[in-house]
Parts: sequence; structure tokens; C-alpha cells
Amino acid sequence: MSSCVIPGSFDPVTTGHMNLISRAARIFERVTVTVMINVHKAGSLTPDQRKEFLERSLRHLPNVKVDLWKGLLAEYMIAHGENCIIRGSRNATEFDAEKQSAEINRMLAPSVTTLIIPAEDSVSCVSSSAIRELIRFGGDPKPFLPPETAEDIVAALSNHYE
Repeated sequence: MSSCVIPGSFDPVTTGHMNLISRAARIFERVTVTVMINVHKAGSLTPDQRKEFLERSLRHLPNVKVDLWKGLLAEYMIAHGENCIIRGSRNATEFDAEKQSAEINRMLAPSVTTLIIPAEDSVSCVSSSAIRELIRFGGDPKPFLPPETAEDIVAALSNHYE
């Protein structure tokens, strides 16, 4: 069975994330979206909130599941017997950073391959940090959020910034 892991902070999940996940779900039989917990970054949403928003946003994709992981991505891949990481890239700077991460993961887990997929033009400007900034300054981020969870994400982040 072909499978892949799409790791990220998803703080919050955006239409860019959804686009990448949907594309991977058409290629792979099983996709695991893994909310990575960075102990050095508190995040605006709790890991459980991020996981719940992803699960609700991805219900329409039966071959996609959501997981949480606190630790190295290479360790996750080994622990779960996975060998393919999917990462998105919006620009050359991100590509270079993803390439470096891919090499580190390959060194830590030699059986793991990272595929870096360029963002589609329609979502290449969307980022979680832009969403958080829009909310912080009273803008409307809903066009950049999954419709299934947009209202709840805005409410949760608005409460965070009060």
C-alpha cells in the first residue's frame, strides 16, 4: 500500500495545506497528516485544536488521517514504518529550507524519501502566519481557510489575541 506523511504545525490549517493534502490523497492510498509539536514554539492554537480543525476539514477525504507527534519527524517515520514525506513549497526560499530538512531526515532515517511539491499559484501566497496577522489586525482570513472550520479558527485565534 502506498502511503505518505504530511507533517506541519498547521497553526492554523489553510487552503494551501488543504490543496497539498488533497493532491497527495489523489496519489497515495493512505495519507497521514501529522501535527508536529515544536517544544520551542508555543503556537497560537493548541495541538489538540489544530488536530481537531484538520480532522473536520479533511472528513471528505476517506484515505486521510490526522495524527500528533512530539519529537523528530525522522523518529515518527521510523516508529510508524513510513518512508515518504510530502512537503509543499511556495517559493525558492522555502524549497531550499525543505531540501535541507529532507537531507537531515534522510541522514537520520535512510529509508525515508522527501517529495517537495510546488504550491499551485492559487494558494502560493497563503501561509498560517499571514492568517494569524490578518486576524490580529481585524482582516478577514476566511477566503484562506477551509470553509468547514473557518469560523471556529477565526474565533479561536481571536480569543488567543485578546
